[in-house]
Amino acid sequence: MATNFRRIALIGKLHSPEITVSLRSLCDFLESRGCSVLVELATAQSLGGGLAGVPYEAIGRDADLAVVIGGDGTMLSAARNLVPFRVPLVGINQGRLGFMTDIALEGMRESLGAVLDGRYALEERSLLDAEIRRDGEVLLHTLALNEAVVGKGSQGRLIEFEVHLDGEHVYTLRADGLIVATPTGSTAYSLSAQGPILQPSVAAFALVPLNPHTLSARPVSVSDRSVIEIRLVRALDARAHFDGYALADMSQGDRLLLRRSADTVRFIHPPGYSYFTMLREKLHWNASTHRAEADLE
Repeated sequence: MATNFRRIALIGKLHSPEITVSLRSLCDFLESRGCSVLVELATAQSLGGGLAGVPYEAIGRDADLAVVIGGDGTMLSAARNLVPFRVPLVGINQGRLGFMTDIALEGMRESLGAVLDGRYALEERSLLDAEIRRDGEVLLHTLALNEAVVGKGSQGRLIEFEVHLDGEHVYTLRADGLIVATPTGSTAYSLSAQGPILQPSVAAFALVPLNPHTLSARPVSVSDRSVIEIRLVRALDARAHFDGYALADMSQGDRLLLRRSADTVRFIHPPGYSYFTMLREKLHWNASTHRAEADLE
């Protein structure tokens, strides 16, 4: 059964000769399937050749589906720009790990063909709604698909902060900082900081301390229906960043308020997609077993 995906937007990692080839090949394939193709403005400029591009606002207004070629960083940027428009995204991995870009490059045409034929799964991922407040004034309001991070700034000194959950004091901690990760972000920065992996359907956020000045501080998973408040108690220099994009300097007494956003990011997965199969492949969970079996043969 055919889908309503007739107007397809293409978004690619910039200034990559390999991805340029893939984008042109994909454009030819989609047009052969009768789809009209929109190329994101910066992507078109990177491709060159006088190709006309369109801004994200036009993609949000006109596209039925956005196809992202690159790695998780490219997908993250596209998702943040398209959140308000609820355009579904599908990713072709031409980066490194590719936790969010789950179509292999060599199977690109077959997988996208299946999606266009109506064989796919739609998954909605949660977002963090973030506000930084100072003396009652909102300094920054943004969204995060992966994580919000409060950390030490350029001086490199530990910061001290309080964490509250729905108004209840959780702990006061001296550390390099704190990551608050969504399930999507649990395989990003949080994973590198020894945080838990959260299945995308789990209604939770992970609080992951960065190099805490105590051996007892451990990652904690909390309900995504809670309001998380991080208040700086002592900090000569601190910063907050969100998915590595939005950045704000923070001062002693500032508060970061985090809650689940009413918006979601919509991912399209091709037939056969499995979250845990993806984790096994990306994280090589079976590698030691395979080596042990080889040693016994």
